[in-house]
Amino acid sequence: MITEEATRAVPVPAPPHPAADRPRRRRSRAWDEAPRWQIYVPLSLYLLFTLVPFYWILLFALRRPGSTSLVPWPVTFEHFEKVWNEREFGVYFQNSVLTGVATLLLTTLVALAGGYALARFEFRIKRGFMIALLCTQFVPGALLLVPLFQIFAELRMINSLASVIIAETVFQLPLSMILISGFIRNVPYSLEEAAWVDGCNRFTGFRIVVLPLLRPGLIAVGSFAFVHAWNHFLFALMFLSDQSKQTIPVGLNTLMSADSVDLGALAAGGIIAAVPVVIVFAFIQKWLITGFSAGAVKG
Repeated sequence: MITEEATRAVPVPAPPHPAADRPRRRRSRAWDEAPRWQIYVPLSLYLLFTLVPFYWILLFALRRPGSTSLVPWPVTFEHFEKVWNEREFGVYFQNSVLTGVATLLLTTLVALAGGYALARFEFRIKRGFMIALLCTQFVPGALLLVPLFQIFAELRMINSLASVIIAETVFQLPLSMILISGFIRNVPYSLEEAAWVDGCNRFTGFRIVVLPLLRPGLIAVGSFAFVHAWNHFLFALMFLSDQSKQTIPVGLNTLMSADSVDLGALAAGGIIAAVPVVIVFAFIQKWLITGFSAGAVKG
């Protein structure tokens, strides 16, 4: 009589995989694959070349006045307190933030409207207008100082942050408009037409359908407008005469005189000027890369 235990299937161990007993072979390098040292050595040299100036700035900013040590120890924040309180870098920082944010908003809004017109409408002088926008990129900002100064003087806007904001916006608009028009062309026109069929007008269809797809491009354009306004020295120097309205680049220039240069204060001011830009790019880097790759449309 066959018992219940005998009817149960006896598990059969699986045969070992033939590759398990084989010794692991070292992956052979392809004939066109460079050795790793040829990649890491140049990258290490480039990294060293890039980081040494930053370490030198940190060294002067964090070590005590008069010290010649190559290591900032003991660490002191005396230079930061000096430039922030005595040299009024707090006021310069506030003015730079206001100028950068206002330039970002104005440049993005105006470039968005102009870029949409270039991407979606056809008119006679469109090609000539695009060529004119491209040609403006060959004009250095120094050539715009005299006409802009005369215009702002007639409008009584000299020694006002509004003059710097307008000048920075005008300087950034041509390239920003060209970039945004390229981003809008990558959005299928059929998406807007579908929104019109559903009852949306042109503005509502653009706001609901196109604008969310332009977010990477808008962030890329706006970030470069902010950084340019933050770092630009010439317009703030020429249009602002009151020290309480100066920006950080001009404030850094006041730390240098013909007789001497306070290296510790200058290094501390340079770090204060660089930190906001580093933070901005750290948060938007993924949007920045996506924006300048002209963003593929999904859906």
